[in-house]
Amino acid sequence: MNDASTQHISVMLDRCIELLSPTTLLSQSPVIVDCTLGLGGHTEALLEKFPTLTVIGIDRDPIALERASARLARFGDRFKANHAIFDRIDEVVASHGYKSVNGILFDLGVSSIQLDEVDRGFSYSQDAPLDMRMDRTRGITASEIVNTYAPGALVKILRTYGEEKFATRIVENIVKARAKAPLNSTQELATLVKESIPAATRRTGGNPAKRTFQALRIEANDELGAITRAIPVALDLLMVGGRVVVLSFQSLEDRIVKEIFVERSTSKTPRDLPVDLPEFAAKFALVSKSGETPSDQELANNPRSASVRLRAIERLAA
Repeated sequence: MNDASTQHISVMLDRCIELLSPTTLLSQSPVIVDCTLGLGGHTEALLEKFPTLTVIGIDRDPIALERASARLARFGDRFKANHAIFDRIDEVVASHGYKSVNGILFDLGVSSIQLDEVDRGFSYSQDAPLDMRMDRTRGITASEIVNTYAPGALVKILRTYGEEKFATRIVENIVKARAKAPLNSTQELATLVKESIPAATRRTGGNPAKRTFQALRIEANDELGAITRAIPVALDLLMVGGRVVVLSFQSLEDRIVKEIFVERSTSKTPRDLPVDLPEFAAKFALVSKSGETPSDQELANNPRSASVRLRAIERLAA
């Protein structure tokens, strides 16, 4: 087992187990899908706690999948590994012979393995090739985005995905720099971003490159598009009583999840009618009305949990 697997702390692990526990009682051989397997911490805890459970693990990162599979090998065929993006969840579940599942877990955003391995290019604090792909076997790199996208498209990406106020200034400097030579280094880009932001603004809010790197990562991996496609499909895969649990680490992800959950848990009965008609009743219910945050103890044990928001929803009817 890789050392990273043993050192990694899964975010809000106990709460995720607690929320998914009731779903394991819905059938004799329950099935839960871990859509973002990572190093397998959540899946390991679920398989240890529920002896009849099968977990279908999905990850787009071949390295994470390999390490998690080694970690979970002791569970035999109760763990099923799949190399895919989670918006293919329906195809993955069907490939294992299931039409519905008891529960589904999403742990969104970049994983610890991707942040900690410098050569992946996710970190702005150490120099590496400007890659940022979660699956390095396919897709467009951050370097290709920075060096080939039109200025207007780059500004839109930084504003939308990074909520970067100085997007125009940053892009102007990117365009000047790439005209001389391609931008291929994380440190080179981080320095350029820092120099593009006024000194007074740089004094607060952490590393000034954080928002730009987040925006490029989201674009390179189509993260928000995948979430938008995957959540509705996941909800449709649930058996009655099943739950979807989602951990989001930034506001753009959480907003998408919240909007889909609210839409699915809202009655479609016309507002002028005095009663809720069964044919228009909501087929889902929110497990908690607002996003849950980590406890003080979890924050002390795992600083990376600071920005997480947890949402859960349960299926009420077919």
